Order: sequence, then C-alpha cells, then structure tokens
Amino acid sequence: MKKHIVLAAAVSTVLAGGIMTGGETAYAAGNGPNYQGHETVNTSILHTYEEMTNFLKKQDAKQPSMELEVFGETVKGRDMHLVKYMSDPDNPTILYIAQQHGDEALTTEGSLDFIKQLGTGKTRGLLDDVNLLFIPMYNADGAMGDVNFELEDYAASGDRHLTRMNADRVDLNRDHEARSQPETQAFHDNVLSTYDINYMIDLHHQGSQWEKDGKYVSGAILYPHPDHTEDETLYESKQLGGIVYEAIEPKGWGHLGKYAGGGTAYDQGIGVYGIANTYGISTLLFEMRGTADNANDDEVLGQKSNGYLTKQTVETLSATSRAVADGTIEGQDISFWEDLPVQTEREE
Repeated sequence: MKKHIVLAAAVSTVLAGGIMTGGETAYAAGNGPNYQGHETVNTSILHTYEEMTNFLKKQDAKQPSMELEVFGETVKGRDMHLVKYMSDPDNPTILYIAQQHGDEALTTEGSLDFIKQLGTGKTRGLLDDVNLLFIPMYNADGAMGDVNFELEDYAASGDRHLTRMNADRVDLNRDHEARSQPETQAFHDNVLSTYDINYMIDLHHQGSQWEKDGKYVSGAILYPHPDHTEDETLYESKQLGGIVYEAIEPKGWGHLGKYAGGGTAYDQGIGVYGIANTYGISTLLFEMRGTADNANDDEVLGQKSNGYLTKQTVETLSATSRAVADGTIEGQDISFWEDLPVQTEREE
C-alpha cells in the first residue's frame, strides 16, 4: 500500500468570539495578543513529560481500542511514545506528529485532548474505518528544557523553559535525511519502516508575526515540494490540506495562509519534504501561530491564545480522521490552493 501521513491538533469552548480556557478568554485570529514582554507566558500550565506519560497510561487503561508503545528514547533517555488505534490492518492509517520542536507545545495539548475524546461517545464509530497513530511529544528533552546548552533570555516563566532543539542542539525537523539523532533514528526505524502509513500531518508552531489580508493568521499550511514528490502523493497531500482548510477557515478564530518559503528551498531533512519523498506518504505541514517560549519575543504568543490554538489542533485531527475514515478525502477539491495567499511578515 502506498504510504501517507497526517499530523495535527486543537480543543476548547467558543464563547463570545473568543475561547475560554483555564479561566481566560482567547482572542480570535487577527487580534493578538503578541508577547513582546507584556503578555503572560507561563510553561507551568502545559503538560510536562511526566504528566503526559501518566495521562497516556491512564487512557491506555481506560480505552480498549488504544495501545501505548515505546518506540525509542531521546538523548536524555526519555521514552518516546506512540499511541496506536489499529482496528483493522486493511484500514487507511494516519500519523499525527506533535512537538518535533520542543517549544511548540499546543500541538501536544490538542493531541492529548483528541486522544481523550477517542475514548468517549463523541467519536463513536470513527475507529472502525481508520487507523490512527500519534506521537504526542516527539522532542521530550526540548519540551522539558533538559538540554546540554544554556537557555538564556527566554520569555516564559514557570517551572521550565521550552526550546526548539533536542538535548544536543540539533533541529530534529532537519534531521530526516542524516538521521544523526536517536529520536530520528527510532522514528524512521520503528515507526515509518514498521507501519503501513497512508497520511501524515506534521504539527508545528511558527512565529507570531505572520499575517494574511491584514490580519494575523491562526496558522499556515504547506504540502510537499512539487519537484521532489510523486504526482499522486502531492495531489493527495493537497487534498489533506483542503480538509484542514475547510474545517478551520470558517471558524471565527480561524485564518489560514500558505506557509512562507514553500517550494523554494528544498531540504530532504525536513519532514514535510523528506518523508513524502522517501516513503511516498501524503503529508501536510501545519504551522500554528506563536510558540510557547523562545529567546526571540517575535516567536512567542501570549497564553490568552492557547484556547483557540489548542482547539485548532483538535479540529484538524477530528476533520482529517473523519474524512479518511468515510472516504470523503478522495473527492476533496484542491483548487483553493491556487488562491490561498502566502502569508507575509507584519512590519511593526
């Protein structure tokens, strides 16, 4: 079977144009808030690696359809977890990857929310027709700030800093060709080469300064490189983007652009490019707005936006899993890509 991959994340309650989460109301796309030293950014409200692990073990005990697998270890020896819902080997399989970069945390929060939903009646029947794989925290060392270099002038307060790189200061989303790191080796050897994956969504965050049509974007999407991807894989990757766009753009907080720079600088080591090229997996990159911590203030977004960004992740996971399960992705129109503007950087 030709392989494909899906990664994504989001959840919360919409209220009066914003989203209520943790007692705070988040703002719709285009209304900030940027960090710039003024907004609250506290990493203590995010799942630690230990909290995530305990959560997954509890869900595994509760959910008959769920299986929890350790497929490798990080540089610092943390187990890497793969959450599996494999009801039928003949079903199409989607892989969702979160937090390749350790400071891109709301993709993990949304993934955990959706995993919890899969154990409730809200998703009844979904798992009969699709297999789902999740890597909820790919870069656990970076997410815990447990690294072999100093983290100076980072924006967030709380019990730890979050950083983009792994413990040895390697960008794991540039390592898919060299595979120099234990995290990348384990991913390719024990996930991509082991499971018959059809779709993948690679969930990330970008800086907070990107806009479309004069409003800040809630995120940006991108398909694999046209010159380095088979036609069928590229087409189905664009279909995956269509499902996400139609699920998110109509929301009051949704505002998507095309990821900047796509198609100009090919790098086999980047997930959205290299995985589609090497494995023939239909892949979508989804870059949510703003990171949870960084030494560069332009990268960080105030935590009042956590609600809609987490919900954006959940909506992405829900829409894509249902579209693959019921087969509607096969008829998905891709013409919207022709008119989707490339996001631009706002100049303050």
